[in-house]
Amino acid sequence: METILQQDHQNIVRILDKVKQEALVFLNTLEQRPTSTQNRIHPDRILEEMGYGSEVALDEFLERLLPLIVAQAGPRYLGFVTGGATPAAIVGDWLTSIYDQNAQATNSQGGVSALIELETIHLLRQLLNLPNSFLGGFVTGATMANFTGLAVARQWFGKELGKDFAKEGITEKITVFSANQHSSSVKCLAMLGIGSQNVIKIQTLEGDREAIAIADLEKQIQTLNGAPFVLISSAGTVNTADFDDFVAISKLKEKYRFWWHIDAAFGGFAAVSSQYKHLVSGWEHADSITVDAHKWLNVPYESAFYLIKEECQLLQIESFQNTNAPYLGNPLENFNYLNFLPENSRRLKALPVWFSLVAYGKKGVQEWVENSIKMAQLLTDFIANSSEFELLAPTRLNNVCFTLKGNEKQEKVSTFLETLNDTGSVFMTPTVLGNQKGIRASFVNWRTTEKDIQFITDIMQEVASKLK
Repeated sequence: METILQQDHQNIVRILDKVKQEALVFLNTLEQRPTSTQNRIHPDRILEEMGYGSEVALDEFLERLLPLIVAQAGPRYLGFVTGGATPAAIVGDWLTSIYDQNAQATNSQGGVSALIELETIHLLRQLLNLPNSFLGGFVTGATMANFTGLAVARQWFGKELGKDFAKEGITEKITVFSANQHSSSVKCLAMLGIGSQNVIKIQTLEGDREAIAIADLEKQIQTLNGAPFVLISSAGTVNTADFDDFVAISKLKEKYRFWWHIDAAFGGFAAVSSQYKHLVSGWEHADSITVDAHKWLNVPYESAFYLIKEECQLLQIESFQNTNAPYLGNPLENFNYLNFLPENSRRLKALPVWFSLVAYGKKGVQEWVENSIKMAQLLTDFIANSSEFELLAPTRLNNVCFTLKGNEKQEKVSTFLETLNDTGSVFMTPTVLGNQKGIRASFVNWRTTEKDIQFITDIMQEVASKLK
């Protein structure tokens, strides 16, 4: 008697065809799907003794769970800097699941998955105009990319003091400077044992800036009397997409001993725009860089990559090497990703990125990056000319921070945003900037058009008018 699994295997063509048809319906109606839902499920479903097969499971999912899936990949989902998925990225992601590779080694016995990943990193270096001296790989998101870079920074710091923190544990306090580090970096400092509260905060530039004040940074450096430190800087702060002055930091690197890590989760893609690439001038002198692919590169979750200078390979191996796997050989001679990053088991995350870059090239990515910036500016123009809203900061790139006009309306900001999101037509996130409650709209989705902006602003106006 055939098992249900064997029956599924025999009927795989029909099953996948049904999945394809359902996927096409979802993609073709994404603009009409709600951006939020108030429906919930109770996670108390009983696991039966015998299963029903893939088709019955699919039917249940479509009826019971699909209605709860919101359009996070849609053109009016402006929360959490969430990208969509281009057609080429979907092709790569589907094939990644079909091929089911563990992307690790580059030798022939390990397959070519790691070689595809290395080729994709090479394509990304060209896209971002970074030198070949950066080596990289794919992880789940900015948190793990930051973790990778900062783990190597931890090892570097120890070696500067004649210690091996990877083997011995942290025996000295690690000095970390930053101004507006993302919460994921703070989380990484906690996981790495450096301490989430052990960041020395550098002053920011005056006015509505979130960028490092270089004068204060150098003042803090001088108090160390030549001791090493780690600097976490930003290519696109979370609220206003502000950029630290990488040229100035590069000059400091000529004078002082420090590991320079840049969190460029979404802002790094300013490099593809002739109008905005100046924002990342000098970032090629950093020691490590974090970039998300599932944000502005518009590949499916979860996908990010780290870039670390080749000269730091040994530090990277010391941080991540599988020392109890002698069959892997010398990690410098027999490249295997498990010796260079946190995860041992990894799917071929590079493939959706490879498909996107080959399918659309530099010009294609530039077009959707610059379109996002244009859409952000259209919303900015609406707010600047509105009697209901006001900007909390200039729109420097793709993030728009605003609030209700008038201090007396501060207590209504949360109600406005909740009501706006409850319409299911647009989704934004709350923030605080300059001690004022605000709202942040992030533009990275390739689908967003001027028609969407008009739709969004009409709803904003309608919701605001009802709060009077």
